[in-house]
Amino acid sequence: MSEIQGLKARQAAQDILNEVLRKRRPLDLALAACIDLEPRDAGFARAIASETLRRFGQLDAVLRTFVDKMPSPHRSGPTYDILLAGACELLFLDVAAHAAVDGANRLAQADHKAVHFKPLINAVLRRLSREGKEVVEKQDAPRLDTPDWLWSRWSDAYGEDTARAIAGAHLKQAPLDIVSRTEAVEGATHLFGNSWRFDGSVRVDGLPGFAEGTFWVQDAAATLPAHLLGNVEGQCVLDLCAAPGGKTAQLALAGAEVTAVEREPARLERLKENLARLKLNATLLNEDVRDLRLDPAPFVLLDAPCSATGTIRRHPELPLIKGASDITLCQAASAELLDCAADLTAPGGLLVFAVCSLEPEEGPEQIADFLRRDTRFAREIVTSKEVFGHDEFIDANGDLRTLPCHLADNGGMDGFYAARLRRAL
Repeated sequence: MSEIQGLKARQAAQDILNEVLRKRRPLDLALAACIDLEPRDAGFARAIASETLRRFGQLDAVLRTFVDKMPSPHRSGPTYDILLAGACELLFLDVAAHAAVDGANRLAQADHKAVHFKPLINAVLRRLSREGKEVVEKQDAPRLDTPDWLWSRWSDAYGEDTARAIAGAHLKQAPLDIVSRTEAVEGATHLFGNSWRFDGSVRVDGLPGFAEGTFWVQDAAATLPAHLLGNVEGQCVLDLCAAPGGKTAQLALAGAEVTAVEREPARLERLKENLARLKLNATLLNEDVRDLRLDPAPFVLLDAPCSATGTIRRHPELPLIKGASDITLCQAASAELLDCAADLTAPGGLLVFAVCSLEPEEGPEQIADFLRRDTRFAREIVTSKEVFGHDEFIDANGDLRTLPCHLADNGGMDGFYAARLRRAL
């Protein structure tokens, strides 16, 4: 990579960090800064940005070890972000010291505010290149990289040991999971059901069978809620809040007559494209669940909007751009959708409610509140067989609860909660 190419990648990483840390934009949207880069540069920019966000607490702590007082942003511009990214390159990406320091200096030189802090950037990063790793080795990484508001929540909900295990799982980049229609997947490890995992960095569209539609990308944990519906062959199933479509594909492959409902047009279009590649059929509706006027169905799956704290391995920016107030808002919206899903469930039918959240308010507490206000429904507990013998995936209420520290020896998994509810006849 030439110096000019390296500068383009680092500038893109700086732009991404600014979008996330200052404007609180999701990382997936901020990555638009990479759109015009060559693939190698784009990959480097993504690596810098995502690992900086993943290790934000550690990086901030180590910088403050070497900087008595961080310059204020209104005076120094992107100086802090340049330091964060440079420290990440040195301490976690193992970029050569001369390249990381020179790249940071070039970024500072190009900014009319940061240029005045170029001597500081140069001195701090050079010192970090010599002494930084020794400081990092002594850090409590899981604690530093987990904001207080999440650490206290997880400690209360799961106990401090499990909270630490969850936080530790977030320090590792998530592997690639796929659902395959074939009995064997070259280069992948079988997890359970039709879920397979690639440990290394792979390009999805470069894998054999992608164009032919033999697989789709879906975290292993995200496959489990659809299994809780049981045998759906030939049955009508409503898949609510369906995009990006992994659960729709699961249900269609199982022979269900699926009606997939999604409010966001762009997400619905992505679902449509995925089904076309997979050669699977479903009825697609661009509707808000609250406005649906459909006959009740015997099977309903609601993957409700939530804080998504179970997906931090894949979205390391979430702890930095969200807070406890977001959980309250999601909880209220989800409750409204759950009531609508209940009315769309036929008498005697099954309703599965799922969220990719670790927060009790969005999972078990949501269901407890629902069962108190809607006496037509009762919990139907999850069995060991339905989670492929992984009893650790079943909580004390008999609901599905996966944690990022589950499957730890195989790379972890997303945090998911799901409850299965039977409507009375």
